[in-house]
Amino acid sequence: MSPFILKFVAVAIAATSVPAGLSIKAASWDQQPHSAAATTTLQSGSIIYPTPGEFLKDGHPQGNPRLKRQLNKPLEIMTYQVSAEDYADCVTAGSCQPAQETRAIPGSAPVTGVSYLDAHAYARWYSGVTGDQWRLPSDEEWAFAAAERFAGEFEGVENDANNPARRWLTSYKAEVDLNRKPDPLPKSRGSFGVNSLGLADFSGNVWEWTSTCYVRTTLAADGSGVASSVDNCGVHVLEGLHRAYMSNFVSDGKSGGCAVGTPPDNLGFRLVRDHRGWAGRILGWLGIV
Repeated sequence: MSPFILKFVAVAIAATSVPAGLSIKAASWDQQPHSAAATTTLQSGSIIYPTPGEFLKDGHPQGNPRLKRQLNKPLEIMTYQVSAEDYADCVTAGSCQPAQETRAIPGSAPVTGVSYLDAHAYARWYSGVTGDQWRLPSDEEWAFAAAERFAGEFEGVENDANNPARRWLTSYKAEVDLNRKPDPLPKSRGSFGVNSLGLADFSGNVWEWTSTCYVRTTLAADGSGVASSVDNCGVHVLEGLHRAYMSNFVSDGKSGGCAVGTPPDNLGFRLVRDHRGWAGRILGWLGIV
């Protein structure tokens, strides 16, 4: 038997001796996840989905196209948002930056004060210690999971091409009608209840990062389709009580970003799991993938 195969078998045997959910690297207490993430698996289904981004025609803002989207394969997503104490484990392990949250919140509350870059770092760390691939959901996947709690864009009912401001003003009025109190303190998980799919706290007081980039689309003047489209992956889509767009480094929604309506109160996230086979898990444990 070759030295390479012997080494691979030795690693595989060592891997099987590590408790489920931990990695070879994560066997030390300072890198152990606080708890295993609860997940919910969604089956196939369809939604009417307002496409994210900015749409222009003849230089004027247009309503976001609403398209029917189909979920063709199961989607496993965290039932709750990543908690403050779970995120702190990544910080302790040296793989995440501390959350920019100065208020005293329960450890079981969603982590807040985190940027897209922070969420991405946590997903990479958590993938390494569990052996599965964890990632941020796309905006479309988030919409499926949120079900009836998905709001999308705050679009105005008036869309006067000669006065684009009317559309924005009616957007603000739509949000004001929700009577949302500004800057609510993050609450323990489950405080905003569950949706029809059994997933908790969608569209509560924590907006969630997605993997979808901000896109600016110019529609053809003759209505024949898209004339041009530019992706800006320095800005990503957030979902909550309304859709928002924030620069990747922003951890406080009130400090900057491009959002219709008032800024998000808090920024957090939940992850999707893509299962991997034993080879993928071993490579993950070794920090190779």
